[in-house]
Amino acid sequence: MACSPSTTLFSNSLHINQIANPSKLLHLYSTTLSLNQNLPIYSKNPLKLSTTTIPFASGSAGVESPVLSEDNSSSLDLVKVFDLEGNGIPISDLWKDRKAVVAFARHFGCVLCRKRADYLASKKDIMDASGVALVLIGPGNIDQAKAFAEQTKFKGEIYADPAQASYEALRFVSGVLTTFTPKAGLKIIELYMQGYRQDWKLSFEKDTVSRGGWQQGGIIVAGPGKGNISYIHKDKEAGDDPEIEDILKACCL
Repeated sequence: MACSPSTTLFSNSLHINQIANPSKLLHLYSTTLSLNQNLPIYSKNPLKLSTTTIPFASGSAGVESPVLSEDNSSSLDLVKVFDLEGNGIPISDLWKDRKAVVAFARHFGCVLCRKRADYLASKKDIMDASGVALVLIGPGNIDQAKAFAEQTKFKGEIYADPAQASYEALRFVSGVLTTFTPKAGLKIIELYMQGYRQDWKLSFEKDTVSRGGWQQGGIIVAGPGKGNISYIHKDKEAGDDPEIEDILKACCL
């Protein structure tokens, strides 16, 4: 029986953490790219595939920010995320009474997201000094979020968004071709050489596989005030981290 490109992609991906030679990993990644070059990009907002980074916009606490459209803001008001104890929380409550840096992971098993968590946590002392909370949200269930917390020892708060409602409200992109790119492949090789690893068990759990695992995330700086979002970065591809200086400028200066 012939295998579909997606089946081949999953099969190849399972072996990445067994490959010690970076050149072999790059070859595998290139093969995956060629297999999937004609696959569609799944996005409800296909016109927003380029990186979207809105720089810091000053404003007093509680003032509505112009970063998001009225439709986006209304959709976000309806989103609920879950803490590690299973409590449902309206997402805007995370920044209603404080300023917060909120990172959105691709999924809880993602090696690139583990690096993102570390690179943000490395500046948590600066955020703490400015009274800014550090939050990470991932598409998946509470058990996946707990596993991520245990594995990464992330210093900030972690929430699960099983329905990926926040991702849809913020119109983050999703698609095979936003996941398997040359730049992302090189970054994965670099991270493996640094000792980072994908958690394949988390990556192939039902909640992730059912949505394809192609979701991209982003980073926002929000609050105080439910509608006060002063900075937003939408990943155009896997591993598309913004400059940490831009985030600190938005949250702490």
